[in-house]
Amino acid sequence: MSPLPAQKTSGNSLWSLLVKRLLLGLLLLWAVSLVIFAGTQILPGDVATSMLGQQATPEAVASIRKELGLEQPAPIRYVKWLGAAVTGDFGRSYSNRQDIAKSIAPRLKNTLLLAAMAAVIAVPLSILLGILSVLYNGTWVDRTIGLVTLSAISLPEFFAGYLLIAYFSVAHFWLPSSATVSDAMPIGQRLVVMLLPCLTLVLAVLGHMMRMTRAALLNVMASPYIETALLKGLPWWRIVWKHALPNALSPIVNVVALNLAYLIVGVVVVEVIFVYPGMGQYLVDHVAKRDVPVVQAAGLVFAAVYILLNIVADMVSVLANPRLRHPR
Repeated sequence: MSPLPAQKTSGNSLWSLLVKRLLLGLLLLWAVSLVIFAGTQILPGDVATSMLGQQATPEAVASIRKELGLEQPAPIRYVKWLGAAVTGDFGRSYSNRQDIAKSIAPRLKNTLLLAAMAAVIAVPLSILLGILSVLYNGTWVDRTIGLVTLSAISLPEFFAGYLLIAYFSVAHFWLPSSATVSDAMPIGQRLVVMLLPCLTLVLAVLGHMMRMTRAALLNVMASPYIETALLKGLPWWRIVWKHALPNALSPIVNVVALNLAYLIVGVVVVEVIFVYPGMGQYLVDHVAKRDVPVVQAAGLVFAAVYILLNIVADMVSVLANPRLRHPR
């Protein structure tokens, strides 16, 4: 049999897998939208009353409820909300009457920029530390790397953030404690201002990625062909770099992609601590105001990004593993 049909079949199977993952992701996103909408509906109190205050007259409350469409049954409101959200229309904020989609866009860009900056530091550093841990397996280097990274992921994000503020901002005045950025800032100044929240996120994901890299490499190092390479007298570093690492890429890529998803949806606490104008800060501000449309929109955007990155993680994991890419 010629190799061409096999390659075509493999390509078809990849497309089929991608379509299945996308359909499953859409189904999951729909289920999440149900949970988000239901969760905001069962909150105690009345939105109209909270907007007008306790001294509002029943007529005023009824008027604002009609204006916001709250007098309609919940299923009808859900269908209208989801239909508009699919087209990118999240409605207007209750608190300031601004268009939510236009308000979210710059904040989502800020969150993605912060997550990308943290990923640029965390991903190569975690892989490098994982490789060093395997090269010096069982030595004080391995134990020190393991202890430091385990300590880092054991710290809650808010505690790590406050420790960094105390050291770099309060004690030494090296970096600003507030990460308030704007489009008018020069890129260099913006990166300096973002450095502390970035380091906090790096500490949150570094240990997990490093330990998974180490575990994947050690698993591959137990393979027979690695023993053959050792018997041939190849240097240890070359065996790890040229033979073990390429075959351990699939689980490493998968855990990196999952941690990238966490960097984007797990920034809420970090953004609040450093007053960073991202999606997390935007969400918390409007939760306090009981601004239901904003909470729904932010929750749906976070869910969509997380599901999309999980799909990307699945597909990259398949592409990085020849056994999954060419199933028998």
